[in-house]
Amino acid sequence: MTEIRKNFGSDNVGPAHPQVVDAMLEANRGAVASYGGDPWTARLEGLVREIFQTETTTFPVATGTAANALALSALVRPFGAIVCDEVAHIMNDEAGAPEFFSGGAKLLTLPSPDGRLDPAALQAALARRRISGVHQSPVEAISLTQATEWGTCYPTAQVEALADVARENRLHVHMDGARFANAVSFLGATPAAVTWKAGVDVLSLGATKNGAMAAEAVVFFNRDLAREFAQRRKRAGHLWSKQRFLSAQLTGYLQGGLWLENAGRANAAAARLSQGLAALPGAELVQPTEANEVFVLLPEPLVLRLEAAGYGFYRWASRPEQGGFVVRLVCAFDTVEADVDALLETIRQAE
Repeated sequence: MTEIRKNFGSDNVGPAHPQVVDAMLEANRGAVASYGGDPWTARLEGLVREIFQTETTTFPVATGTAANALALSALVRPFGAIVCDEVAHIMNDEAGAPEFFSGGAKLLTLPSPDGRLDPAALQAALARRRISGVHQSPVEAISLTQATEWGTCYPTAQVEALADVARENRLHVHMDGARFANAVSFLGATPAAVTWKAGVDVLSLGATKNGAMAAEAVVFFNRDLAREFAQRRKRAGHLWSKQRFLSAQLTGYLQGGLWLENAGRANAAAARLSQGLAALPGAELVQPTEANEVFVLLPEPLVLRLEAAGYGFYRWASRPEQGGFVVRLVCAFDTVEADVDALLETIRQAE
């Protein structure tokens, strides 16, 4: 009998997908060129160009923090600034890595109800900063998280509108795509439509949360910005000598559409969980479930009951005035219906 999955804390908690592991095992044969001169890295570049339907320059790295921080360092000068949403991962969860690797660039945040930057709010914020001239860091880039930290997704039209504001103000556009596959699956758009065709210059393409062991990729659509990136990656300690094992993970992940298949399963599990929670008294969804994360307000007794039953999740925010907590529940490619149903049944038993 399959063990019920109880850890909904993150999509990082699960295993690597067998296809990714098989790709690494295939790469674990013989002697090949190091530092990216291997067949798997060449194959990865071709795959990325095929998927995004354009010429790209791709750099594998091992972590999302490295992908984001190094990508941003290629877009801004040390005295520049980057605008992101107030809940963005680069602002709250990367221990100052973007500032460190950019040499001191400032992160500026804008509030939103759902993790998505608003084009009008961005335009107004840029206008306000111009008044102070040399006394403030010039904004040189914006960073969009797709899917967002609230589990919502930017529609293609909103990415285009934000990129229009960026171009008007001579800014570069970065996309944090730790859950990019989940967003593409939800939107039903092509990867090209929601990135370079919409005005994105560089994408941090996530894989670890969706089936890889430890692999991400920095994908430059504006290839001029990649000119010094090889040196940036090396100086940061993120150039693997045995890069074939990073590239093999990514090729295994992307080949045959596995990345979208995995994301679709995770999204479907989250939708099932969201629908089940919405039908329960005492539970209130605080964001629409669009990708693979569910944010729900639960009374404190229910939160305690789930924890006592061994369930793992994040207490996202305390809401004492409403007698409970907003919790985050994350589904992954290996979350099945029985896992979701068992969690819902645990809540029902408390009624």
